[in-house]
Amino acid sequence: MIEPSFWKDRNVLVTGHTGFKGSWLALWLQAIGAKVVGYALPPRTQPNLYEVAGVERQMVSILADIRDTDRLRGALTTHQPEVVFHLAAQAEILPSYAHPAETYATNVMGTVNLLDAVRQGNGVRAVVVVTSDKCYENRESGQAYRESDPLGGADPYSSSKGCAELVTAAYRSSFFAPADHARHRTAIATARAGNAIGGGDWSENRLIPDAMRAFLDSCPLQVRHPGAIRPWQHVLEPLAGYLILAERLHQQGNAFAEAWNFGPGDGDTHSVGQLLDVLVAIWGDGATWRNDRSSHPHEARCLRLDTSKANSALLWRPRWPLETALRMTVDWYRAHSSGENMTAICRQQISDYCRTAGSPIAK
Repeated sequence: MIEPSFWKDRNVLVTGHTGFKGSWLALWLQAIGAKVVGYALPPRTQPNLYEVAGVERQMVSILADIRDTDRLRGALTTHQPEVVFHLAAQAEILPSYAHPAETYATNVMGTVNLLDAVRQGNGVRAVVVVTSDKCYENRESGQAYRESDPLGGADPYSSSKGCAELVTAAYRSSFFAPADHARHRTAIATARAGNAIGGGDWSENRLIPDAMRAFLDSCPLQVRHPGAIRPWQHVLEPLAGYLILAERLHQQGNAFAEAWNFGPGDGDTHSVGQLLDVLVAIWGDGATWRNDRSSHPHEARCLRLDTSKANSALLWRPRWPLETALRMTVDWYRAHSSGENMTAICRQQISDYCRTAGSPIAK
């Protein structure tokens, strides 16, 4: 359970706060009373959740590149965060084929820059480095990956996330060893989440944003890999895991400075086609999808995550089954299309999730 009292007036840095996940996380932190500082490039899409939900109104927002070591170090020195969530990344597979060097520079060296800035400071107590479920060496076995399984990646994006895991492990061993926590007082963990869905994502070549655009325009959705299996989950599910993990890192340090999986329950992993059938039924109004049989770059056919470690050690578990996650997503996009107050809609969905999880909102 998330403890709002822990976050009240605590200094928190979120890198990547202008992105889809980062914006939801910043809104949640604001709701539980944290003093939030964000560090990221300007939003990459129009529209975007950061602007639509007014994320910047209750935080300090620094628009800068994670590859700019001086600006990043200066942000930590000036704002003295106790907790850091590192989400800044090039977060998509297809653009990684078009821009592999930029993907590695951002995802690998960006992580190096962040951890080195933490190393040179003295106030950060907890760091959650967010990577991806795609960091694993995918052997297409159909088995759920555990945190101890080999890292890998057949495309630049997935590979870069495996590299970010290795970078974090090396910095932890070299500079923030759990056994020496009493001296350096900094605990670092990585979080490997499944495919996050929810309102406010307008990325290109991503299933839910593509579906929402198609359905709103009354066009059939063209789908690349309908048989691909992914660990779908509402965006608030892994964010809850990140918040709980950060609390444990700050409070107990070395016991939680490891890698953690956050994904759906064992019986809630579905193929792209199965997800779309549910989504079409929820949307109604003639929504349809079709299999795009043209040639596409390689993507993994099956990804599953074993979340038993987070279930037992963090007492985290998914709260919203797929149908609920999709219904909340459809409600969000329809509210936006109708011109509703999206700050209020986001906060209501966060409150609804917290109520389901038995964790109150501070304000």
